[in-house]
Amino acid sequence: MNRKQTTPLNGDGSDPARRAERFKRVRDAHQTELAEDYVELIADLIEEKGEARLVDLSERLGVTKATVNNTIQRLQRDGFVSSQPYRSIFLTDKGRKVATVSRERHLIVRDLLIALGVDAETADADAEGIEHHVSKTTLEAFRKHLAKPRRRGE
Repeated sequence: MNRKQTTPLNGDGSDPARRAERFKRVRDAHQTELAEDYVELIADLIEEKGEARLVDLSERLGVTKATVNNTIQRLQRDGFVSSQPYRSIFLTDKGRKVATVSRERHLIVRDLLIALGVDAETADADAEGIEHHVSKTTLEAFRKHLAKPRRRGE
């Protein structure tokens, strides 16, 4: 018997268009991942400190101020933030919405990982990467699973 081996990358190999669509979805997620991380962090800084400054973003992200400045310029061009030279960075309505949705996704993924027995610190770190690649359908399934009543010991 000569059967083709199925792998996570090729599925059953019968539909290249479906596989291409999956890869496209991942590429699209990577493109929005940076913007989501930045606006989520800006929202966190505003809540914690009352403002988000370039230097704070640089320190939290472990990148240079020049890198942060370039990214902020892109976020400003795309309508997520507003800023003035040497001033705080503010989220636009669009940026606040993205930050809220991103935070919600993060919490759902983190809570599911914790429900599966992953310790809270690891779950939080892993959720940071996973949250950007979870489809709306999968996220809704996670939400429903978390909403189910649990028996003691589960």
